[in-house]
Amino acid sequence: MPRALPNGLAAFLVFFSSGAVLVLETVALRLVGPYVGVTLQVTSSVIGIALAAIAYGAWTGGWLADRRDPRPLLAPALVLAGIATAVTLPVVRYAGEVLRGGAASAIILLVAAAVFVPAALLSAVSPLVVKLQLADLRRTGQVVGKLSGIGTLGGITATLLTGFVLVAALPSSVIMVGLAVALGLTGVGLWVWLRRQERTSLPGPARVRATLAVLGLAGASLAAVAPDPCDVETEYHCASVETDDSRPTGRMLLLNSAQHSYVDLEDPTYLEFAYTQWIGRVADVTAPSGQRLDALHVGGGGFTMPRYLAATRPGTDNLVFEIDGGLVDLGREKLGLRTGPDLRAEVGDARMLVAAEPAASRDLVVGDAFGHLVVPWHLATREMAAEIHRVLRPGGIYVQNVIDYPPLRFIRSEVATVAAEFRHVALIAPPAALAGEYGSNFLIVASDQPLPLAALAPRLGALNEPTRVLTGNDLTAFVGDALVLTDDYAPVDQLLATA
Repeated sequence: MPRALPNGLAAFLVFFSSGAVLVLETVALRLVGPYVGVTLQVTSSVIGIALAAIAYGAWTGGWLADRRDPRPLLAPALVLAGIATAVTLPVVRYAGEVLRGGAASAIILLVAAAVFVPAALLSAVSPLVVKLQLADLRRTGQVVGKLSGIGTLGGITATLLTGFVLVAALPSSVIMVGLAVALGLTGVGLWVWLRRQERTSLPGPARVRATLAVLGLAGASLAAVAPDPCDVETEYHCASVETDDSRPTGRMLLLNSAQHSYVDLEDPTYLEFAYTQWIGRVADVTAPSGQRLDALHVGGGGFTMPRYLAATRPGTDNLVFEIDGGLVDLGREKLGLRTGPDLRAEVGDARMLVAAEPAASRDLVVGDAFGHLVVPWHLATREMAAEIHRVLRPGGIYVQNVIDYPPLRFIRSEVATVAAEFRHVALIAPPAALAGEYGSNFLIVASDQPLPLAALAPRLGALNEPTRVLTGNDLTAFVGDALVLTDDYAPVDQLLATA
């Protein structure tokens, strides 16, 4: 019977390997996000693929433990896991360019490339260690239970450490390379220790060790030259800023490789995207020209609309709730953002921050918060609309930017949700998008007082892109029997699914 490992070493191997799997699972969301987004489907795929890798790895490790001496297998499993982790970075970045924006199959393939192989190799470690420690069958339950508990603690520790510390402090590439190095060094250290204990060469011929070394160097080299889609990796986004070749002062903010915001560094009144032009026109008719407003912005991004209001209505109080502090910093560095008395940015979750705002304190609320291309579900519910309703003064206006695709289930539900709290609602969008011919931005406009549609219509008509404003019976027919979203039931990702 193979000799058992020292209890401390056995516990460390189980703790470390189990924790490494959870680091991989957490960071995988960051790796695939720039290519397939950060949606419920992506999160579910990461969890599902990781669990599948754990199941197959544990099964295979147990099978091998019953057929071979587990001691020579432990070090190679860790070294190979380190190599697979190093290779994951370039594999995801090259494959991501091919699978970018794909359907469910593309998401699953990319997530599997990010997680499956290293997680399966790491999950084989625990059954190998358990087999070695079962020297006394009368203590089987105690040994298995203890090591299983240690593995779970390793996973918990790694999840909290990665989510609260590592992702906030380090780029995903650094975390992955650091994990790969840690796994490789642990495997080599175990290899050396076992060799001294056994006084033999482990685990086999020199060509095996040479092959592992070559694979490790190849993985490290590929990781070093893999394309990086980010200028800055914030806590929530892979962010980059591009200069507009046709407008030297124009800057495009991309989040997870999707166009998010556009600003002109010298002209804050310039609005590139159609939906920002719609918001600007609504803001223009909210109050007499030039009159200051108290405006609240749910989502900052490139801070396009706060800068517009500050320029067109001097003295306006713009309060911006942005969950990603890294975007605020990026805005200051590259997008001409200047915060001060008339433009304040508060970092935090908008749902909680809006709830803390005084009642009847704002003339205009702009909802423009997205996780990739999806409005976060907790910002799309009737309860959130009720909070915004509470914050608005009588006659105040709420505008909400929504992205949807045929068959337009989400925008119908979101209009129904907002209409459940506000007396007067209108919807602005291109006519063809309203007809379900293609995906688009949609702008919901709501108030408890009649909307200034007569003043708004000619301003919208002067824009380059044709728009239609749905109100009254036309809007009721468009919404139909759509679901009103609530905190208890808001299947936003499913409503957005095109299949």
